[in-house]
Amino acid sequence: MSLLQSILLGILQGATEFLPVSSSGHLALLQNLFHMDADVGVLFDAMLHLGTLIAVCIVFWKNFSNLVKAFVEMIRDLFTNISIFFTSRGQADKHYIDLVDTAYKKFVVLIIITSIPTAVIALIVYPVVKMAQSNLLIPGVCLVITAIILLISDSARPGKKKVRRTTYKDAAIVGVAQGIAVLPGISRSGSTITACLMLGFDRTFAVKYSFLASLPAIIGANLFELRHIGSDVITGAVVGNCFVGMIVAGIVGYISIKAMLYFVQSKKFSYFAYYCAIIGIIAIIAYFIAG
Repeated sequence: MSLLQSILLGILQGATEFLPVSSSGHLALLQNLFHMDADVGVLFDAMLHLGTLIAVCIVFWKNFSNLVKAFVEMIRDLFTNISIFFTSRGQADKHYIDLVDTAYKKFVVLIIITSIPTAVIALIVYPVVKMAQSNLLIPGVCLVITAIILLISDSARPGKKKVRRTTYKDAAIVGVAQGIAVLPGISRSGSTITACLMLGFDRTFAVKYSFLASLPAIIGANLFELRHIGSDVITGAVVGNCFVGMIVAGIVGYISIKAMLYFVQSKKFSYFAYYCAIIGIIAIIAYFIAG
């Protein structure tokens, strides 16, 4: 892989990971429509995702750092409660620590709940995803579905839900939307933000929740794929290109997240909807023309 390819793929990953146009769908179209080899290697793919993860952490640094702190405190309190259980046998007045006594601790639980259906659905449809990437029809149809989802999001009434008013059922529904988005052509950010808006989330919080809740899913998916890293040929040049791609993906991802905050607030998802519909229809037509 050349340096130019690393830069171009970094731009593609950084933009399509966060803008509601489906990164996996675009990669599938590149493979099939233009006969390009988008198999860039496990290490490079992981580095691109690392760049976008860093972008999320930078944009939402205060929230991210507080979530990490809350998670560590919850683990500590959990072990304390376990200790109380075993050291206070026979006592009727055991005093356990409340594990979810702050908004950020609830935020942690919400993200965990969102991640569970995402992981289950992703594992179930994984074989279908691999098959779907080998033709134009499924990514094309999914891009049209994404267009419909985005048009729905612009029609959502303004909501006021933030962490304290968000229910665990809401979190599970967003997790289902995120799980379905593993299909190439279904935008993860578009589907999860739309789900949040339809559930009555505040528009800014919907974007924040969508991106922060994506962190466990992206990390888990990359750890799952890293089992194949032994098949990659890793040289100094490859590592250098990986770092360049990661930095580009992170910079473009940062800009894309900021843009998403604007687009959601101004209800301008329709532009992305028209784009996805056009690209999806072109892919479907190309599939039938090619036979």
